[in-house]
Amino acid sequence: MDSTTPVERRWRSPVPVDLVRTLWPLCHGAGDPSARLVGGTFWWACRTPIGPGTLAVSAAGEQVLARAWGAGADWLLAAVPDLLGAWDDWSELDVSSHPVLRRVRHLQPNVRLTRTGRVLDSLVPVCLEQRVTGQEAFRAWRLLTRTYGEPAPGPAEPRLWLPAVPARLLEVPSWDWHRFGVDAKRYQAVRAAATVAGRLEECVQLAQTAGLAAARKRLAVVPGVGPWTVAETSMRALGDPDAVSVGDFHLSNVVGYALTGAARTDDATMLELLKPWQGQRARVIKLIRLSGLTPPKFGPRFSPNDMSRI
Repeated sequence: MDSTTPVERRWRSPVPVDLVRTLWPLCHGAGDPSARLVGGTFWWACRTPIGPGTLAVSAAGEQVLARAWGAGADWLLAAVPDLLGAWDDWSELDVSSHPVLRRVRHLQPNVRLTRTGRVLDSLVPVCLEQRVTGQEAFRAWRLLTRTYGEPAPGPAEPRLWLPAVPARLLEVPSWDWHRFGVDAKRYQAVRAAATVAGRLEECVQLAQTAGLAAARKRLAVVPGVGPWTVAETSMRALGDPDAVSVGDFHLSNVVGYALTGAARTDDATMLELLKPWQGQRARVIKLIRLSGLTPPKFGPRFSPNDMSRI
């Protein structure tokens, strides 16, 4: 297929599409080379099972226009309903007992969880986000993708890049990881994931046949992939409605503040607070994040470490 000629699909969603709030988790920083929102259009470059491709999606109410380029264009167009959360049923989520959640749900009735169906493309940037600031992680993802990925098919603007294939990830030398600001624990996790990339992509089918718990268990087998990384990956790639990122630097405080007003909350207390919504905790967390409520800050701001200068 000509990489400069798009294939189009027009799709009518069962509910109005909240494009930005549904898809923003796929953008790892404003300068993400593989996914970004530009003027109401979501652009995404990825390696599909049938080849590389670029997708551009825009929506007006229930009407969705999707254009795709490259060998993976047909796969991307078929994936649009999953990407926009057509499968994601919030009808059983009852937040009527909590004023914050009730208010956000009323104001944002069309927000959904996304499901990309591409595990490694979600797992690698999440590994880079372990134990560091967003600024450090987003920089590392940009440099890794632009150095070891390749230009994505499609129009020149916005210029997108395809993530590096597993073989290329295994070729990244330690000095380049150092230049990208990635410590040994994080790049070893990326290498471990790249080594078993094929088995990880099977998690998409595994989640459908054996359940999300089985898919999470397989992700957790990878050295360096702990509960936080599993949850962040499962949420994006598998559309996991119960993913909770235990170990996150901010999440427990944000959840605790939104639900109780407490300035500080630990992970155990956060899990206890979320118990009434067991099975749908990712949806509740999404509402909390959309509330805009943030706990008060105490003490000095956490400063990033520039590993490339060490």
